[in-house]
Amino acid sequence: MKSGDRLVGNWLLLLAFMVFGMVAGGGHARMIGAGYIIQVWLPFTGFMPPRTDADWAHLFGLYQQTSQYQAMHPPMDMAQFKALFWPMFLDRVWGRVMALVFMVPLVVFWARKRVSNKLALWLLALFGAGGAQAVYGWLMVRTGTQPGVLTPPPEWLAPHFVSGMLIFIGLLWTALSVRNPQPVVIAGAAHLKALLTVCIVLILATMGLGALVAATNAISVFNTFPMMDGQWVPKGFDRLHPVWLNFIANQATVQFDHRVMATLTALSVLVTAVMGLREPLPAAPRDAFLLLAGLVGLQYLLGMVTIVSGSVELGFVHELNAVLLLAAAVMARHGLRGAARGPMLRSDVAAAE
Repeated sequence: MKSGDRLVGNWLLLLAFMVFGMVAGGGHARMIGAGYIIQVWLPFTGFMPPRTDADWAHLFGLYQQTSQYQAMHPPMDMAQFKALFWPMFLDRVWGRVMALVFMVPLVVFWARKRVSNKLALWLLALFGAGGAQAVYGWLMVRTGTQPGVLTPPPEWLAPHFVSGMLIFIGLLWTALSVRNPQPVVIAGAAHLKALLTVCIVLILATMGLGALVAATNAISVFNTFPMMDGQWVPKGFDRLHPVWLNFIANQATVQFDHRVMATLTALSVLVTAVMGLREPLPAAPRDAFLLLAGLVGLQYLLGMVTIVSGSVELGFVHELNAVLLLAAAVMARHGLRGAARGPMLRSDVAAAE
């Protein structure tokens, strides 16, 4: 097998890991209610934290203009503001560091021709998508100044999360392709490749619905499983008008949709993983299938326990494990990108090792 540029590939893997870090930081900030805490955006000078009492007073004053602050009883004091400020600030700094880790090596690798023009343009497109994510995130934060908006709206949060996962997939897939540029032709595995593509789409859809659960705090209701307070379809499923609003703002509907999609996804991924493990595949995709089976079982278990307990902290772990599950599915799919129709030959597998 032709070997790729491991240094460039490892750099791209680092970037994918940093996206995972952004998910962790953003999810933690949302969990503690810090999403609206910083009402100023300084893309190029935002590395510097407030240094004087006047700086802190200015930032606190901006936050006091949000509906979230104005709805607090009793109101937040400066010490509480600082406690929420730092996690959100570090999340933003992480994003800026990621931009540097992305662009500086890219320029160096491109200048030294370790990155082709085609690959460089693709990476610049991913960087642009990351920049668009940052702008979108800032616009979402600014919704906090709208009357009556106490938390980031679900119609803002879910697209932000899913688009971030698309960038994650792009980086991970590119990293794997750079490290192993020559697809392994494996006859008889085309059906697994197609099933994995479906699984990735299902995982993304489930993650998007999970973001709606988080945004609407739907975990606070119907803390029973598998039924929802004794019913398969919860009461109040269609109480909002127009009807489409139920699918993004109704806690009952949002949680029901996530449960159904999660169950469909878990079954699909598990069946696909078992099918993959029964085939004589090369080591890399076989290991990815094994990881996929373990992670999907863990993910469904975490989901059940999160529902029954109503624990936001467990929901955060559930979110992070979803990213790992997505990564395992992408790795398995990438390992079979050269799969073709026809009978699977053990000689193909041996050649891929």
